[in-house]
Amino acid sequence: MDTYSFLRHFADSWMLLLMTALFVGIVVFAFRPGSRSVQDDAANSIFRNEKRPARDPAEAPVRRNSKEA
Repeated sequence: MDTYSFLRHFADSWMLLLMTALFVGIVVFAFRPGSRSVQDDAANSIFRNEKRPARDPAEAPVRRNSKEA
């Protein structure tokens, strides 16, 4: 059996099974019961600094009033 035939057979059988298992694993991981808070945080991350822009991390930390904290 030459190399091409071996790789073709491997891709048609075992690699298809591996890719299907990987897809099912990713879907189960995304829809697991404990991931709602992580998914909500990722979905709302673009709105986090909507009222004012984020500070530049290179700037010195700004003191906060007790009302803001």
